[in-house]
Amino acid sequence: MLRVLAVDDEEPALEELLYLLRADPRIRSAEGATGATEALRRIGGAVDAGPDDASAIDVVFLDIHMAGLTGLDVAQLLAGFAAPPLIVFVTAHEGFAVHAFDLKAVDYVLKPVRRERLAEAVRRVAEQVGDRSASVHDAAADQVAVELGGVIRFVPVDDIAYAEAQGDYARLHTATGSHLVRIPLTTLEERWRSRGFVRIHRRHLVALNRIDELRLDAGSMSVRIGGAELAVSRRHTRALRDLLMRQTGR
Repeated sequence: MLRVLAVDDEEPALEELLYLLRADPRIRSAEGATGATEALRRIGGAVDAGPDDASAIDVVFLDIHMAGLTGLDVAQLLAGFAAPPLIVFVTAHEGFAVHAFDLKAVDYVLKPVRRERLAEAVRRVAEQVGDRSASVHDAAADQVAVELGGVIRFVPVDDIAYAEAQGDYARLHTATGSHLVRIPLTTLEERWRSRGFVRIHRRHLVALNRIDELRLDAGSMSVRIGGAELAVSRRHTRALRDLLMRQTGR
């Protein structure tokens, strides 16, 4: 059962495509986006949330000619993800097929969309989703999508020194600045544990290899990461010390 995002800046065409997709019994859900920026925001959030989240997207049915970023631009950006959704281009123009398949598109459907042709595209998608489902569930995303001034950017996880809880959001701190993402710190803790991140406080998750100093003062512990000094709560003190000792081989 596929979870679909359809993207087209012409609303009548988008509504027709959604109608056809929702009529296919292999489609669990089909939602629409009327532009590239909205689509990237939703796809980025879905990838960050993981394949088991309600917002997950298996495939994007993507128009090519749109105002602003084109469908080809969107596909190139998605190629930077570790486990991006599959892409089917839906367009009135034949001339972009070679470029589309260079971008690893599953299919290239011409408008006006025929029900039988769309069903074949869905079959190809379902086949590929089935082949890669196990690896998608095991994969950890190498990048985090963040929005800055209406532009979606992708921050490598390896660039993140620590994350700070801010309600249902987390602020990601890098050497060049910080970014607010709508992901709880507990979710990031689970997702990034295998990448060397450890919880040191209810508010902070840090990359072990970014810790410059471990400080002890009157029974309390803190770590220095760049110019920031972060407190370590008592419940996390022993575990952090043991991890750092193992890391240094002592």
